[in-house]
Amino acid sequence: MREEMYSVEQVADRLGLHVRTVRGYIRAGRLKAVRIGKQYRIAHADLEALTGRPQPAPARSAGVARVEVSSIVQIDDIDRASADRLGTLVLAGANTSHDPAHPMRVQTVHDEDRDRMKIVILGGAAATAEVLHLLEAILDGGNGLLAREADGA
Repeated sequence: MREEMYSVEQVADRLGLHVRTVRGYIRAGRLKAVRIGKQYRIAHADLEALTGRPQPAPARSAGVARVEVSSIVQIDDIDRASADRLGTLVLAGANTSHDPAHPMRVQTVHDEDRDRMKIVILGGAAATAEVLHLLEAILDGGNGLLAREADGA
């Protein structure tokens, strides 16, 4: 959505002022303006700020606050190949998020020296919970999917 811009002459007409007066307001800093070439342009919001008209409040979605959850999952004793498979599964789970307006963000890191993996998950509460449940199902105390793959089942 582009904001409407006015010339100095248009602002003077709207406010019933002389063009020199409007330029004086700009030079004094009372009216914000952008200089384009040799002419000033004044944004609609800046004109309203000068005249003291209240700015409309930003639109909110039905008064419901947006919640974001940050989770860090650490998995010990996991080799590189298993960490890569797990990372792929988690990313696939996160990419099936139900809210395209607020996508999840997931990062995975594997420390080969310690055979440790960390997964950082940022997203809405419900979507994060789904990914954590997916992780629990995959890892499930040695009986999970990764344990069966390691055994060759």
